[in-house]
Amino acid sequence: MSKEIDVFTTLLARKNKLQQALVLQWAKVTSVDWENKTCDAKGIDDDLEFFDVLIGVGSFDVKPKVGSLIIIGIINNDETTPVLLSAEEVDKIEIKAGNCELTIDQGFLFKKENETLKKLMVDLLQEIQKMKFTTNTGSTINLVNQPQFQLLENRFKSFLK
Repeated sequence: MSKEIDVFTTLLARKNKLQQALVLQWAKVTSVDWENKTCDAKGIDDDLEFFDVLIGVGSFDVKPKVGSLIIIGIINNDETTPVLLSAEEVDKIEIKAGNCELTIDQGFLFKKENETLKKLMVDLLQEIQKMKFTTNTGSTINLVNQPQFQLLENRFKSFLK
């Protein structure tokens, strides 16, 4: 008798789900296909498999970490078109707007057309390090704190991509 009750409860829950326009589901990421902007996941409550969960459409893409918890939105109760709404942990985030791009993963990439913030900062710091100064007596001296600028350049190189 308890098996029939479990089946009835499951069917009743599914019927109630069908009457909702948007269903939210907790799941755990099992794999990620970054190239196709999808992931696969398994429901926390019911072990239901979700395939090809959309993780982005181009302007804001989130690569969830495999094994992390995510919230999936199921629109019009169509479980064949789940969409990632939020993730507990991410490996990468990409934001694109016009000709600008921001990528966050092991560092930060700020890009506009063919120019990156890292390249701009490195070029600026290298030019500062080349500076020479003429004194009142006419002699030329090099930048005194050049090693500090070199350290600063290295910090920018490791921080930015």
